[in-house]
Amino acid sequence: MIDALKAEAERIGFDFCGVASAGLAPEADFFKRWIEAGCHAGMEWMAREVERRTDPAQILPGAKAVVIVGMNCYQVQPVRRGRVAMYALGRDYHELLLPMLEDLAGWLARLGGVQRCYVDTGPILEKNLARLSGVGWQGKNTLLIHPQGGCWFMLGCVLTTLELEIMAPVRDHCGSCQRCMSACPTRAIVEPYHLDARRCLAYYSIEHKGAIPVEFREAMGDRVYGCDECLAACPWNRFAQQTRHAGLAALELPDLREMLYWGKEDFNRLFRHSPVKRLKLSRWKRNIAVALGNIGTGEDVLALEHAAAEGDELVTEHAEWALLQIRKRLGNMLSSRPASG
Repeated sequence: MIDALKAEAERIGFDFCGVASAGLAPEADFFKRWIEAGCHAGMEWMAREVERRTDPAQILPGAKAVVIVGMNCYQVQPVRRGRVAMYALGRDYHELLLPMLEDLAGWLARLGGVQRCYVDTGPILEKNLARLSGVGWQGKNTLLIHPQGGCWFMLGCVLTTLELEIMAPVRDHCGSCQRCMSACPTRAIVEPYHLDARRCLAYYSIEHKGAIPVEFREAMGDRVYGCDECLAACPWNRFAQQTRHAGLAALELPDLREMLYWGKEDFNRLFRHSPVKRLKLSRWKRNIAVALGNIGTGEDVLALEHAAAEGDELVTEHAEWALLQIRKRLGNMLSSRPASG
């Protein structure tokens, strides 16, 4: 049965497949303490339904197993100003994974039982379940590490009431390595296997709705969506292969400076099928302003002044900060002038 399940998952397009028990998560107590300590930052949705998050059977009554599948998202980063997290370079993985999960659930349904699919769209601890399913282990950066592909995967889950053979977990192979911890620009991995989102650049550039704390702005560097440092540092990524999923191919983006002149229609048109769309225009310009504050030149001043004058308080604050940073770098004699490139 397991071999047939894996073959079907591969036929559909998944890069790996495993099966975990739908019982209470072994990490339940740690997750509850993590929430109580406030390490989820402003992601209040994580603090809701904690009991359901740690017990899949509460989500699907009678659930016996959870099928975990993964999609490889690794590709060479485009050469341009402004880094976007690997998983978000192309089409929104929710749009790609969910129909594939539904296909797999349909195959399981022909064997009987009831199924429910999730792509981090419900109260599921996907990474913990993936660890239990035998497809990899949860590294010190808290992410799944696949022994043949490293960290560059998106996960999907199918809860089922079918009695499936449970696969054995993979042994943790991190050993004494702490490269992911050392690579984090803000030391958000406060100890092995423990990430504090209140220090995480991925959190501030994606989930956080307000101003990015000044103390973290320089650490943002040229990042405009997410942060991959703790993933990229993992030595297991030496086995990573180019993704075979054409939908994940990186979108072509204008230069950061040009996007500061955008209106909502411009943003929505380019990012309508991208994870970036969740930011909306204001936070996108916020992130661009911070990036230009770190890497911008005199040619970016006019665009930043335009953004600062548009009337969006969030954008204005970050554009003014960026202008100050550029002027510090280039000297106070810098004046506004039309961009030459």
